[in-house]
Amino acid sequence: MKMRFDYSDGDYCFDMGGGMMMDTEGNIMQDMGGGMAMDLDSGELHIMSFDT
Repeated sequence: MKMRFDYSDGDYCFDMGGGMMMDTEGNIMQDMGGGMAMDLDSGELHIMSFDT
């Protein structure tokens, strides 16, 4: 399972496939490329680590 670190929140996101991720708080994120992801609930952009 691929994981990414969310520098904006300080938590981890788990890959769900298709460019979608879920963080440890249950928020769904869409991969935007270039180390960025968008929280689909709030619309906020988050700075993410690259695939680990």
